[in-house]
Order: sequence, then C-alpha cells, then structure tokens
Amino acid sequence: MTVEALTHDEDTAAEAATTEAATASAQAADAPEVTEPTETTASPASSSDSDEAAPAAEEAPKPKRGRPKAAPASTAKKTRTVELTLTVTGTADGEWQAELKNGSKWVAKGLEIPAAAVSRAAKELHQDLSGPIDEVINQAREAQAAKVAQLEAELEAAKAALAELDV
Repeated sequence: MTVEALTHDEDTAAEAATTEAATASAQAADAPEVTEPTETTASPASSSDSDEAAPAAEEAPKPKRGRPKAAPASTAKKTRTVELTLTVTGTADGEWQAELKNGSKWVAKGLEIPAAAVSRAAKELHQDLSGPIDEVINQAREAQAAKVAQLEAELEAAKAALAELDV
C-alpha cells in the first residue's frame, strides 16, 4: 500500500466515525467497526511489495478507532451519605467543648467534655490526630500544675500571716 492510500483510508475512516457518532444509538450498534493496521511497512513502493504486505496487515488483530463506547451504567446500589460535622474545641486551661451538626442543622452545641475523653477519642481515630491534641492537653496540664503550685504558695503565706495574728 502506498502512503496516499493509507492517508485516504484514514480520512475516510475519520469521516465514517463522525457520521456514525451522529446517527442513532441503535444504528450505531449495527454499523461495522472501522479499524486500522497495527503494523505498516515503509519500503520503496512496488506493486509486488504492496500485494505481499496487505495480507500480513489484514491477519494481525486491529485496534478499534474512534471514541470508546461508554460503559453500561452501574447496577450497584448507591449508598446514601450522611454529612455529620463534629467540632471539638479546647482552651489553654484544658476546657473542651463539642458541637455536632447534621448537614446545616445543629444537633448539639457547647457540650462540655473532659480532656481525657478527647485524648482517648483522638487515639482511636488516628495517630496523626492524637499527637497534636495530646500536646495541647499536656501544655494545659503543665499550666494547671504551675497554677496549683502558685496557689499552694499563696495558701502557705496566708496561713503564716494568720498564725502571726493569733499570737
């Protein structure tokens, strides 16, 4: 086959694919498939060479041209998804609150929850969540321990002042 013949076949196939896409789907199923050869040989064109190459190209499996047909619609049952948003907020003092929203409707707002419950829940959910949350809880614990130490020192000072007044 010559280059002009191959080019003409490709142009004809492209026109056929365009025409086939425009027809109804029932007619498209009955239309013959347009294919192209997978291997072509380029050699000086002589009539005997092109006659020998043509049967070899026809025997090889040929890929389909044009757009692939759409896969049939899935028969799998689609699951209904529910959008729940849980927001957990904490303060530096170690006070934690939770809020739950179902879509755009509030289910619960401002629920106080213990820091230990937040830490356990984060560990259950994922390690990447529990690390940062535990750091915040530990900082709050250290701040509260420092506050206790300060208050104990003030208490001792107040007891000493009271003892001096009782003399």
